[in-house]
Amino acid sequence: MPRRAYPRRYAQAIFEIARQSNQFDQWQKELQVIAALVEDAEIKAFLESPRLQFKVKAQLLSERLENLNPLALNLVMLLVNRGRLHLLRDISAEYEHQLDSYRGIEHAEVSTAVALDEEEARKLAERLGKLIGKKVVIEPEVTPAIIGGVVVRMSGKALDASTKAKLEALKKELIGKG
Repeated sequence: MPRRAYPRRYAQAIFEIARQSNQFDQWQKELQVIAALVEDAEIKAFLESPRLQFKVKAQLLSERLENLNPLALNLVMLLVNRGRLHLLRDISAEYEHQLDSYRGIEHAEVSTAVALDEEEARKLAERLGKLIGKKVVIEPEVTPAIIGGVVVRMSGKALDASTKAKLEALKKELIGKG
């Protein structure tokens, strides 16, 4: 099974549990708490150590995550037991993606030659939102190589309205007619 399928499946299960109990935000926070815990190199090494019994690892997790929802704690225990703790960041990211999709939010990677100010970003997000019928959250990136204009990537598609792309198209047209 592809490695990307595991995080998606775990996230789908978590999302379904969150949907049934209407605890989307609670699960989001708990996944962030768990992810932060396993980012600690010492704790991660401890939890991934094949020399330690699961019982010892479960004790540490119970102590460190005592305020966590029992189902979230069970998720961590399951991941540790199956040697899949490394998937936690991807599971959390996939859950965020599913939650945004459920709430009608789309993320757009926007590359510009110079940084957008808040007003420009807001207007661009509005225009993109009207195009796709969803709320759009801009993730800006400055890429001087595009010279000017904008390149937008969202939903697996790209819209290249950069000066560089226009110049390349003009060059192809001129070479083709030459």
